[in-house]
Amino acid sequence: MRRADAGRTTTTTALLAGALLLSGCGAEPQAAPSSPAPTSPASASPAPASPSPTPTPTASPVALPEEAETFASGLDAPWSIAWTADGTPLVSERDTGRILELDADGDAREVGVVAGVNHGTEGGLLGLAVHEGDLFVYFTADDGNRVVRYDLRGTAGSLALGERTTILEELPYSPVHNAGRIAFGPDGKLYVPVGDARNPSAAQDPGVRRGKILRVEADGSVPADNPTPGSPVYSLGHRNVQGLVWDADGTLYASEFGQNAWDELNVIEPGGNYGWPLVEGTGGEGRGFIDPIATWPTEDASPSGIALAGDTLLIANLRGEVLRAVSTADPGVQREYYAGELGRLRDVAIGPDGAVWFLTNNTDGRGDPREGDDRILRVDPASVTAD
Repeated sequence: MRRADAGRTTTTTALLAGALLLSGCGAEPQAAPSSPAPTSPASASPAPASPSPTPTPTASPVALPEEAETFASGLDAPWSIAWTADGTPLVSERDTGRILELDADGDAREVGVVAGVNHGTEGGLLGLAVHEGDLFVYFTADDGNRVVRYDLRGTAGSLALGERTTILEELPYSPVHNAGRIAFGPDGKLYVPVGDARNPSAAQDPGVRRGKILRVEADGSVPADNPTPGSPVYSLGHRNVQGLVWDADGTLYASEFGQNAWDELNVIEPGGNYGWPLVEGTGGEGRGFIDPIATWPTEDASPSGIALAGDTLLIANLRGEVLRAVSTADPGVQREYYAGELGRLRDVAIGPDGAVWFLTNNTDGRGDPREGDDRILRVDPASVTAD
């Protein structure tokens, strides 16, 4: 597997903002000022000047503080963070199969252990989502990946896993490319990325649940308005999608691991084909595929969880060891935060408090653990004074 990372020296959690990174495109061309047409005594009405081209507007990504507060530490390969209706943070641990709740001081308490988790390499207890008071969980079992729903019982400080219902089962599994991030969209449907599970060609087969994003009802049934009647497949041609987020207009963004060339940020369209394994990165539009809106060399990224802060997409990067900020107005306008400071970053989310929460993944077997790892960190964009 290509994602073995070299160790890095531990430093303080400081911002390495630097200059804006214009990834995948050049700087915006500046419109040349228009010169008025010359006038003369013999010309009472000068010829009108040609209109100046209007530059495409760009938006700077959200500014984050120079230092990130450690909210919780001592976690074992955490993978996903979600919140209950009353604002209690829940965290999944990939290898232990534990779901933890965190109190106001960041202290962890075990809510329960998900029965049947088969962890190994990239499999295990993965994504979490809370919907209408229930907890939805994506995990690897002996017969493949699956999604289950738990009744979440009790209140903060005494939460427990109640009755369990299987939503999806026997999803493709392999030691790698298991996807695992789950999320409910603004339409109330459950979106479930499934990796290609080391069978790349199956990502192009609409009848196979590999290399897809699935869309189902909360009970696992197929919505009537899915792109193909009776099929849970919402989009295809994916390798390993590990991040989903919607903007206020309902646009769905997804982060995706490439193989040896390009990691991707995509806008997901119903029924869209994103090219894998025939295309990695851009170059698919002429062949009927949808191109990503941003790409990065695989050694610089490994984009996992993503979140939306205003008009900025925040992407947790594993191999790149950076929290990347991407403007939705112009995805070529980007910033990197905490580059190399914290190690591998697995998930990022916006909490009920409006702060940005993100977690490290240095104890997953591929990282270089620092003291206190793994950790959940928190930064408040509102605390940054505008320049």
